[in-house]
Amino acid sequence: MPTTRGKRKERTGIVISNAMAKTIVVKVAWRARHPIYGKEMRLANKFFVHDETNQAKVGDTVRIMETRPMSRRKRWRLLSVVKAVSAAPPAAQLTEKK
Repeated sequence: MPTTRGKRKERTGIVISNAMAKTIVVKVAWRARHPIYGKEMRLANKFFVHDETNQAKVGDTVRIMETRPMSRRKRWRLLSVVKAVSAAPPAAQLTEKK
């Protein structure tokens, strides 16, 4: 009888850093209502994610899955890049027209 690992958590977020080797930082944002005042709040968490092939770039939208601990803070791994950010525009387009 095959053993099952159970349902692992999956999240979708935006890559905010890829400065480390085989590790990206993903920001996952959601909204919740304040329990007393009822105001809608924007909340976010940062997850350290294992990216074996270094395929995710800053600005990409990615899917991540919970996994075994890989290091002190890494407990998630990259499943796929949902939406890749396009190449940065040339510097000439960034300057303002006078």
